[in-house]
Parts: sequence; structure tokens; C-alpha cells
Amino acid sequence: MVNKKDFYWKLAYLLAAGAVFMIDQATKAWAVRRLRFGGDWTVISGFLNFAYAQNSGAAFSILDNQGDAGRWGLSAVAIAAAILVLYYFWRVPRTHDRLLGALALLLAGILGNVTDRLRLGFVVDFIDVQFGDWHYPTFNVADMAICIGAGLLILDMFFSRKDEKTDEAKT
Repeated sequence: MVNKKDFYWKLAYLLAAGAVFMIDQATKAWAVRRLRFGGDWTVISGFLNFAYAQNSGAAFSILDNQGDAGRWGLSAVAIAAAILVLYYFWRVPRTHDRLLGALALLLAGILGNVTDRLRLGFVVDFIDVQFGDWHYPTFNVADMAICIGAGLLILDMFFSRKDEKTDEAKT
């Protein structure tokens, strides 16, 4: 059972995840209103643009144009992933801040994109980054949360192994 102090700490992580989710939804709503019919907006010429895009597929538009089967299939996978992340989140000890932060970001990103997919049938993307001729696929705040969360998970794997080796060496 989680003690009261740990519960409140974890609740704070979930509130932060909720804030990331709300930022994601607010920026997507802005993109729909400002960019959908108003055209692209150049923020930093040759580097950063805001350009409205609809992604009915997964990351990088994989499985794009799969119709309702793709929409509901990807939604089901995302919901299952969110449930697993939340389950794991509650099992992680309170002292593992990097891991808790990673899971909170993953949860926020997954829920941000699945909300779009369920509500609209596609995910709204609008952040467009390029370097010269190289052009990164258009993305959104939820995608950033997922990438940062995944990066923190990878860091945690390396640091937790290092910590385990250090603990073994001490004994």
C-alpha cells in the first residue's frame, strides 16, 4: 500500500501530466483556429514553422490512411499503453523521480494524442522543424512529451544499471 506522503507526491506527478495534457490540447486548438485555414506561420525562417497537419496514422504517419480500422486500432493500442503506463507508475517507488517523471510525460502524451484520435479521427500536428534541406515530420506537444518521456526511460535504464553495479561493488 502506498503511504500518504508518497501518494501525494505521485498525485503531483499526475497533476503535472494533466498540465502537459492541457497545454497539448490548448496548442492544438490554437493550431486548428489559427493555422487550419489561415495558412502557415513562420516563426524562425528556415528553422521553425507552425503548419497545420492531420495525422491519421501513428508516429511519422506510419499506418496512415487506414480508415476507421486504423483509427480504432491505434486508439485501442494507445489506451492499453496508457493503462500499462499508469499501472507501472503506481508500482514505482516514490524515490525514483526520473522514472516517475518519464511515466507522467508518457501518459500525458499518449492521452493527448488518443484524445484527438477518438474525438477527431486524426491527431493534429503543427510544429514544423527544418535544417536546410532536412525536414523533420510535423509534430505536437504530446509527441514531445512522449519523446522526452522515452528518453528519460532510456536514461533511467542506464543509470539504474550503474547504480546496481555501484551497490554490488559496495557489498
